[in-house]
Amino acid sequence: MAGTPLADPSAAPHAQSPLARAEHFIWLTARVLEQRRFAYHFLRGGAEPVEAALSAYLNEDGGYGHALEPDLRGPVSQPLHTGHALRVLDSIGRCGGLRVERICRYLTEVSTHDGALPAVLPTQRAYPHAPFVPVVDAPPSELLATGPVVGLLHRNQVWHAWLFRATEFCWAAVESLEKSHPYEIEAAVAFLDGVPDRSRAQAAGDRLGRLVREQGLAVLDPGRPDDFPVAPGYAPGEHHFPYDYARVPDSLARRWFTEEEMAHSLDHLAAAQEEDGGWPVNWRQWAPGPAMEARPMVTIEALRTLRAHGRPID
Repeated sequence: MAGTPLADPSAAPHAQSPLARAEHFIWLTARVLEQRRFAYHFLRGGAEPVEAALSAYLNEDGGYGHALEPDLRGPVSQPLHTGHALRVLDSIGRCGGLRVERICRYLTEVSTHDGALPAVLPTQRAYPHAPFVPVVDAPPSELLATGPVVGLLHRNQVWHAWLFRATEFCWAAVESLEKSHPYEIEAAVAFLDGVPDRSRAQAAGDRLGRLVREQGLAVLDPGRPDDFPVAPGYAPGEHHFPYDYARVPDSLARRWFTEEEMAHSLDHLAAAQEEDGGWPVNWRQWAPGPAMEARPMVTIEALRTLRAHGRPID
C-alpha cells in the first residue's frame, strides 16, 4: 500500500536489543496512540501523528476521556485523563498554544472550591472503573491529580489564571506532607520539578527525600524487596524504586539516592523486560483490557527512563 512511512527505517534498532524487543511488543499490542508515541521517541517519528492520535480522546468540553487512562473507562472527561494528555503533549514539545488554553479552561471548570483538581469526577460512576479508584459525589482536591499538571504547565511557561490558586494548593499540600505513599510523592516531585521558585522547591524536595527514606517508600535494595513495605491499598509487590521518583537525572529526587542505589534500581528496571518485549504492570489488575492497554504505556516509560539515565537500549 502506498503512503508515507510512519518512521524512518534507518532508525531501526538492533534485532536483539531491548528496544527491538519492545518495538515488536508495541506493534503487537499497543493502541494507536502508544504506537505513535513509540515511533516519536525511538524511531524518529513525527509529533503530528502523536497529536492526531491524542485528539481522538478529546471531548467538546476541552477535557479528555475515552479511557485515555486505562483504569477509567467510558467517554467522559476526567482530570486524570486530561493530565495524561498534557504529559503526552509535553513529551512531544506541543504543550502550548490554543490546545493548552482550552485545557486550562476545562481545568478551571472542574476545579474544587479551593482551585485544585479532584482525581475523578462523579460522572465516572456511570462507567466501569478500577475498584481502587473511589468515585464520590463531592470529590476533594488531590495533590495526585493537581501536582503533575501544575508542574508541567510551569515548566512549559504556560500562564493562566487557573495556575495561581492551584499552585498555592500544591505548595500547601507538599509542605504539609507527613505520612504519604509513593504515587503521592511522585505527584509532589512532578510539581516541584516544574515550579519557578527553585530554592523553595529544593528545600521541600530535601524534606520529602528524608520522608521517603524514613518511611521506606523506595526499594533501595532490589534483591531484598520484602524489607520495604507496600503502601496500604496497593497490590502485593507494588513496590517503587528510585527511578520511579527520578525519571530523569536532573529531577530534584535524584539527590535522594546514592549512585549505587540508583544504579541498582536501573539494573532492576532493565532486567524487568519480559520475554514478549514489554514491561509488566505492577499495580492491581482488575480487568484484561486495562491491563493490556497499560503495558505499552509502562514499556515506553521504562525505555525513556533507561535512556535518560544513559543506559543502552538499542
